[in-house]
Amino acid sequence: EVQLVESGGGLVQAGGSLRLSCAASGFTFDDYAIGWFRQAPGKEREGVSCISSRDGSTYYVDAVKGRFTISSDNAKNTVYLQMNSLKREDTAVYYCAAQGPISSYLPTDQYEYTYWGQGTQVTVSS
Repeated sequence: EVQLVESGGGLVQAGGSLRLSCAASGFTFDDYAIGWFRQAPGKEREGVSCISSRDGSTYYVDAVKGRFTISSDNAKNTVYLQMNSLKREDTAVYYCAAQGPISSYLPTDQYEYTYWGQGTQVTVSS
């Protein structure tokens, strides 16, 4: 059974940092892509960042480039999202998702991902 468990969310002031973790189990982690998506109140879910555990290729939405960093620890079957210089508009429920096995193509659209975690709340206050 595929399981994705997010952690690390919380309340932080604008300009602060948080690190989200996505612990995965139930599949061959090295062959999968892991994505972070977020959904703010009243808005559609959007892609934030994705990584291929196969070759380390990454994707970032323009709004987080230079502030967020995605990384993968294949030995721990865990993907991290380091979020720095947080802004109020980063407030959302953050979900991790998994898709695979993949080849050289890194999926970045939420509709390309099959497995989803339960989400973790990130709230950025001014």
